[in-house]
Amino acid sequence: MSLDNTLLEALNDKANRPLITGILRGIEKESLRIGQDGQLSQKPHPESLGSALTHPQITTDFSEALLEFITAPSHRLDEVLKQLEQQHRFTAQQIDDELLWVTSMPCMLGSNDEVPVARYGNSNVGRMKTYYRYGLGHRYGRKMQTIAGIHYNFSLPSAFWAMLHNQENSSMDLQQYKTERYFDLIRNFRRYFWVLLYLFGASPAVCRSFVKDQPHSLEPFGKDEHSLHAPFATSLRMGDLGYQSNAQKSLTVCYNQLDNYLHTLTEAINTPYEPYDEIGTVDSNGDYQQLNSSLLQIENEFYSTIRPKRTARSGETALSALDQRGVEYIEVRCLDVNPYSPIGITKEQIHFIDTFLLFCLLKDSPKTDCAEYQRMQENQKLTVYRGRDPEMKLQTAEGERSIRDWGSELIAEMQPIAELLDSAYKIEGHSQALRDQLEVIKDPSLTPSGKILQTMEAEGKSFFKVAMDLAKDHQQSFINNPLSGNDLDRYETLAVSSLAEQKKIEAEEELDFESYLANFYAQYKPFQ
Repeated sequence: MSLDNTLLEALNDKANRPLITGILRGIEKESLRIGQDGQLSQKPHPESLGSALTHPQITTDFSEALLEFITAPSHRLDEVLKQLEQQHRFTAQQIDDELLWVTSMPCMLGSNDEVPVARYGNSNVGRMKTYYRYGLGHRYGRKMQTIAGIHYNFSLPSAFWAMLHNQENSSMDLQQYKTERYFDLIRNFRRYFWVLLYLFGASPAVCRSFVKDQPHSLEPFGKDEHSLHAPFATSLRMGDLGYQSNAQKSLTVCYNQLDNYLHTLTEAINTPYEPYDEIGTVDSNGDYQQLNSSLLQIENEFYSTIRPKRTARSGETALSALDQRGVEYIEVRCLDVNPYSPIGITKEQIHFIDTFLLFCLLKDSPKTDCAEYQRMQENQKLTVYRGRDPEMKLQTAEGERSIRDWGSELIAEMQPIAELLDSAYKIEGHSQALRDQLEVIKDPSLTPSGKILQTMEAEGKSFFKVAMDLAKDHQQSFINNPLSGNDLDRYETLAVSSLAEQKKIEAEEELDFESYLANFYAQYKPFQ
């Protein structure tokens, strides 16, 4: 497999270079609210932040305590990062004596029942969101749902696709071509995303409370009985302690084309799964325990490292949106929260990720077979638990390779893409990002996961204490630089208007919930 030099040459043409600057980016970043004692907050979502149901930028994920910050998509990277920073600064002004936890693996946790499930009000859409989360809690445990991450949304402009479509003399219509090429990108991403786990994984350890009363393979960190770790781990969040599911191991989702993808997920949504049947959909009091008893309640329950996406309309399923209008963008879901950045991600990381994603698009991307699918899964597991081990070898069709050798080769292959991006944006950031990450490939101690464990050892601190110190530092930086003027007015207005919008939705509700849910699931029938 190699880069398409013809396409590279076309993109390097001065007339086409501006097409690259139309990359559209968006970030979704999760953070737990915690008390000053480091315990998970039991307080409801602050009203001063607005409605978690209707606010476009500040909402919640699984738990009332799990905030999610969402940037509006922008062609300008600095604008995306500015939005994310302003959301954090505004939130810091609203959460009184609480802090935002800074790592993907959670703070000190109590029992499963002490993780409060997110509430979205009494509308049908709000009830569905809440019941879905109850289902996740019953199926996987609420503690697992406290894990946070970064989701990175990426798309290329229509003019870019039109140029590629013309360059390749494709007979498909433009949207069909875009969809197929996004799936090409996704397959290559799945081949090589282990490099992101290695470079940006920042969860090599956990608080013991997270795995209390459950089997695990972690070990104490020296004499520290409060922290558990794997000595060479990179991103425990992406291993079997995190968003992995034994039930879903039986689910092989095909990324060779859209039809197969839609069919596989729809089958999982419509096929009853015996252990979930035992939970029941509605209890004896008539309260929903989950949305259904199938392997998946909805497509979002499938824990993938990357997703093809299309903005869904009100009441529309994500799969229906994809079927009707094709892939619009991709969502990268394997990134840990960067504890060393107050907003969880840096410009330098994004320069590398953009280069990587464009590389995945322009590199030959053959269809995946079962053998390669198994290698991808094994490489993920190996990188999660042993990524910094110099003796560890990843699997390829040609044999075993070290992260140092394979990673160095990938970065060399990405160099023309970085130069293309730098030329288009008139910067050097993408090439510099490759140079910096090449050093990290060569020296595992430079990884975020390596730095965390080094700090724990050098300063005699637990994982909790290292994260807590960073959380206090970041919070103080936000408090010292509060929003004011028009920026503050804008976020206060968003909060108030979102609360009004939720009340409006609830007041205008006419359909009973059972009918609403039946209409929703009826959308999956065409894909069976």
